Amino acid sequence: MSTQTEQEQEMTFATPQAEHRWLEKLVGKWTYEGEAVGEEGTATGKEAVRSLGGLWFLAEGEGEMPGSDEPTRTLMTLGFNPQTGRYVGTWIGSMMTHMWVYDGELEAAKNVLTLSCEGPSMAADGTTVNYRDVIEIVDKDHRTLKAYVEENGNWRHFMTTHYTRTK
Repeated sequence: MSTQTEQEQEMTFATPQAEHRWLEKLVGKWTYEGEAVGEEGTATGKEAVRSLGGLWFLAEGEGEMPGSDEPTRTLMTLGFNPQTGRYVGTWIGSMMTHMWVYDGELEAAKNVLTLSCEGPSMAADGTTVNYRDVIEIVDKDHRTLKAYVEENGNWRHFMTTHYTRTK
């Protein structure tokens, strides 16, 4: 039977890093308007972003999408893993069964966070492709999320959502 040292028995809690503090910019209540490139109609809604211990950030959205009679609900989680030096997270929505798993990095100017993931092809042919969600902090009360899909080695922009802080 092995014994643990006092150091191993002592639980240490993670402390927020500068990268976690960057994510605090997202905390608050927001409204959004989004449009898909080449599609008619605008998605609208609201989002509440909160911190979980300063390490994780949860963005809960609720809104309306063009062509749907049902309201949509979404949940994004974001954090930073100091061991890998990468931003991490997930995204799920009430309109699909796929869980998007993010791996990301902050650009040098520190106002754009690029989150990479893999998901089902828009061709609905059972294949998966690479995607990017790019969050840009425009100012303290405005941000955007631009979505891209990789097609034949090139990134195609297919959606932009504009967020405005309400609180």
